[in-house]
Amino acid sequence: MQRLVLLILFTTLLPGCYYLQAAKGQWDLTRKREPIAEVLAAEGTSPELAARLRLVQEARQFSIDELGLPDNKSYRTYADIERDYVVWNVFAAPEFSMEARTWCFPVAGCVSYRGYFSKEDAQRQARRLADKGYDVAIGGVAAYSTLGKFDDPLLSTMMSWDDTRLVGVLFHELAHQVLYVKGDSGFNESFATAVEEFGVRRWLETHGDAGDVEKYRRGRQLRQDLMALVAEARDTLQAVYESAASDDEKRAIKRRRLAKLAADVAVLLEASGRDPGGWLSGELNNARLISMTLYEGRLPEFRALFDKCEQRTDCFYAEARALAGR
Repeated sequence: MQRLVLLILFTTLLPGCYYLQAAKGQWDLTRKREPIAEVLAAEGTSPELAARLRLVQEARQFSIDELGLPDNKSYRTYADIERDYVVWNVFAAPEFSMEARTWCFPVAGCVSYRGYFSKEDAQRQARRLADKGYDVAIGGVAAYSTLGKFDDPLLSTMMSWDDTRLVGVLFHELAHQVLYVKGDSGFNESFATAVEEFGVRRWLETHGDAGDVEKYRRGRQLRQDLMALVAEARDTLQAVYESAASDDEKRAIKRRRLAKLAADVAVLLEASGRDPGGWLSGELNNARLISMTLYEGRLPEFRALFDKCEQRTDCFYAEARALAGR
């Protein structure tokens, strides 16, 4: 509690209202936390919620015993925040660049997005950036990590996920407490995604069945194929942006290439029996492509590192820390 009070006092002294909304949002999460054991014991807790909370308790212990993730008070409490997302992230990039606009903060360092606890605040920021000529994208986020600075609660926004995704995000967010590099969002998210990936595989091998493991493998392969399409589009567009073409020519090529990406994604998802609506909702632009690839840009590198360590988590974490220091 003392750390939270100090954070609020500190952030309110910083310029602008952004830090104040962040402190208020974090305070709101903190005051709504209840120990999971107490929620399970409460008469009004539904059987569905109780089952999810027991799953989290089991996965939390697994994260310590099998994955070497922090044994602390994170995800030992539950907070019903009564909305669909906990924060909304705003991404921005110049019209003719694949370099994300970054924002710098005291704890997290420089990151390629700016988070708001209010959707309306995020939309206002997006409009301001669009008025300055940036490509912008907004994404709702159901979970995030305070990097171990506070005891992160399990959130009601996470309860609609299936068991595998819920367990995976738990591992992902805890991984940020193991290793976080200020100013390198791509490194941090790819590292956490790698931990999530091998963590879920181990979880399913011991808690699921062969069908669960295969379903997860297919889902990860589909995600990899989608990211390959996005990466190809990014590379093509970056080459166009660096060319001597006029701005009008660049805009025309950009429009056609993004339309092709949307069509390719739709074909791939429909062939896999998936609804492309979620992926293709909202405008495809530079900022959207950056947000899509943030979590997996360096994933192949971390997969190779995990294999090099013969799938030992202690070795993997040590090697990842060494990689971060280079």
